[in-house]
Amino acid sequence: MCRNIRTLFNFEPPATEQEIRDASLQFIRKLSGFTVPSKANTEAFDRAVEEVAATARTLIQSLVTTAEPRDRAIEAQRAKARSAERFGNNQRA
Repeated sequence: MCRNIRTLFNFEPPATEQEIRDASLQFIRKLSGFTVPSKANTEAFDRAVEEVAATARTLIQSLVTTAEPRDRAIEAQRAKARSAERFGNNQRA
């Protein structure tokens, strides 16, 4: 599950609210062991996702760097190349 969590800091354009929430959701899924919580746990699960998203948002906005912002398209190409090297070019779509 956590392989879907991506670095969100220092990108141009900056991380969107949806990207932050998606990463938070993946994190809470990993911690809880639930992909979808039961009705009894939905409120606690949703609250945890929102709290982690708020904390992540604060963190990302507070971090500073002198490095140039990374380009999402270039980083995606690099990830694809690493994947092809690791798993070969015969990946399923």
